[in-house]
Amino acid sequence: MAATAGPTVAIVGRPNAGKSALFNRLLTRRLAIVEGTPGVTRDRVSAPCEWAGHRFTLVDTGGLVSGAAKHLGAAVRRQTDRAIVEADLVLFLVDASAGLTSEDEQIAQLLRESGRPVLVVANKVDVRSADVGAYEFHALGLGDPMPVSATHGLGIGDLLDAIVARFPAGPNTEAPETSVLRPRGEAAERAPEEGGPVRVALLGRPNVGKSSLVNALLGEERVIVMAEPGTTRDAVDTALTYDGRPVVLIDTAGLRRRSRVTEPIEFYSTRRSYDALVRADVVVLVVDAAVGITEQDQRIARDAYDAGRAVVVSVNKWDLLEGYTPADVDRVAQQRLRFLGGVAVCPTSATRGEGVDALMRAVFAAADARGTRIATGPLNKLIGQAVAATPPASDPAGRRLHIYYATQPETHPPHVVLFVNDPSRWTEEYRRYLERRLRAAFNLRGTPVRWSLRGRRATPSTRSLELPE
Repeated sequence: MAATAGPTVAIVGRPNAGKSALFNRLLTRRLAIVEGTPGVTRDRVSAPCEWAGHRFTLVDTGGLVSGAAKHLGAAVRRQTDRAIVEADLVLFLVDASAGLTSEDEQIAQLLRESGRPVLVVANKVDVRSADVGAYEFHALGLGDPMPVSATHGLGIGDLLDAIVARFPAGPNTEAPETSVLRPRGEAAERAPEEGGPVRVALLGRPNVGKSSLVNALLGEERVIVMAEPGTTRDAVDTALTYDGRPVVLIDTAGLRRRSRVTEPIEFYSTRRSYDALVRADVVVLVVDAAVGITEQDQRIARDAYDAGRAVVVSVNKWDLLEGYTPADVDRVAQQRLRFLGGVAVCPTSATRGEGVDALMRAVFAAADARGTRIATGPLNKLIGQAVAATPPASDPAGRRLHIYYATQPETHPPHVVLFVNDPSRWTEEYRRYLERRLRAAFNLRGTPVRWSLRGRRATPSTRSLELPE
């Protein structure tokens, strides 16, 4: 294998801790064999990896076991020892689900004696209880453990950021702008770091032009485009800088109705497309202009909304549609996707490169809206004005919802908490009304808004927001 420029990062740990799974996850491809049986990996496996402009060599190693006296075990140990000596950074992978073991302590001592920089990575953090258990590895004395799930992609983006932070200042400009998988699941709900890339997943039915859009944005044929549906089978990440902002584009396989997915390859492609949705900041729903927004498109948009992802619609192949104006298409899209609350609809022609600038402006606006934090004062003023203009309806007994206070504790997406007299009097109709007012006042187009209600007893000093000053 040809030598690869940049630092070397070696993954070491006990057998079956998930080293090969992490190796594959960081590379975004299944290069190392992963099985539940310990000892599958024996030789060192190396591959080039890129992240945020940094290029480095990633090395998978065999599991380290105590008293490896047998010939095969000793050979694995020698290979791993060499990987440690040659590494600029060692990822010490431990199993958070199994907890701290004596073998982990022995490996930690070996790493301390090696003098190499070490980053402790607690794998198999698939549930919150394991996340808490990961911190017992503080006892190894090698720094704060980073919780991840190599299988599910949790915490992978944070791990990659920590890896490249250990490298010399400045990216390796010789590296191609190719990114890797970002976190999914609960870990993906955290706000992206300041200045971090906007993760954009292009989702849609087969053959609507997702890969063509990626190539149009990149200005080159980075992903394969064919007229035959199903050409893209994996989620392909590509990093670029667009209008001065870092972006990770995630091209995905076409999504058909689940009942029509029968082949194993298509099943896994579909799974990875939905994984891409979860780890994205913004989902670009790509629809075929000639076909319009189908029920499957509505399902994809609903999945993105429920996952808390901002959404922008690309009506692609616009040059093939005759007799309609952008206003006509926008009106239909707003009606069929009304649950998104006023999504941006962008006519595009990927093959001609038309509309991509407007699409990316809409993507950035949606990403910014998803990260909006509204100060408590303006938020309460807006809610008070909205309630005063249209109070909640009373029930037959004359009782109605009273809103005492509002606050926004979270972003990505915005989450508004209302303190009220009785949460059971909150209706879907009134939620939609307040959400329309909120979106109009604070430019929240394209992002979901989460609402929570907390009951609070009225006191002599308590008054509803709709009461006059």
